[in-house]
Amino acid sequence: MTTTDHLTRTHDSREDTMTENDRAEQTSVEPGAQSQADGKPFTSRAHEAEPSAGQAHDKLFAQLGGTKGMVYTAIPITAFVAANAALGLPLAIGIALAVALALTVWRMARQEPYIAASGGLFGVVAAGGIAAWTGSAGGFFLIGIWASFAGAVLFLASLLARRPVTGLVWNALHGNRHPWRSDRPSLLAHDIATTTLTALFGARFVVQQWLYENDSTGWLALAKVGMGTPLLALALLVVFWAFRRATKRLVQPTDH
Repeated sequence: MTTTDHLTRTHDSREDTMTENDRAEQTSVEPGAQSQADGKPFTSRAHEAEPSAGQAHDKLFAQLGGTKGMVYTAIPITAFVAANAALGLPLAIGIALAVALALTVWRMARQEPYIAASGGLFGVVAAGGIAAWTGSAGGFFLIGIWASFAGAVLFLASLLARRPVTGLVWNALHGNRHPWRSDRPSLLAHDIATTTLTALFGARFVVQQWLYENDSTGWLALAKVGMGTPLLALALLVVFWAFRRATKRLVQPTDH
């Protein structure tokens, strides 16, 4: 082998080595350094346990008690108003408690979670206690009225802090792994959803407080039921839309 051949082979070997190193460096580039053509922010794909949008929605709705929980809440209220109109406040409180207790026993017999089954009973006990203390049927609704006020304040405060509640809940359901606040469309969606909830709770407080001050117990009960399940269901549609929008933008499918 001549000296020239030796130098040529050495040069070719170095070029092959450099080419392999370049390929290795290109394949080892961090995904976060790559830009996406569609403008969507990058999120890690290492999330095999990532819950789907539907699972997140179902979990949130279950935490709110579900459809049955809303119906169970309305039954003692209806019984209280009807009994108060016909029999007076003391008996109305007793009937509402009896109905709530019967519902609790029935739900526990169906092996529903204790907290979910007994929550309505505790609520009726507290509401009945306030009604008895104030001597007014309207007192039965005071807890709900001021709970609506507290909810409106909470949602509004989260908006002002640029941390809308629905976004915090969505991120928690997805493991707190996504930069949803830095993605403007996702943040806007959660701003809209949280604003919807703020308007709902604020409207509940304003309307029901006005009816309470005017001692309109029948209309107060109707407002509580009517502004409860139906309006909350509509508000949750907006929340679920925000969840889906954030999920489509920030949660990528698992690589197979």
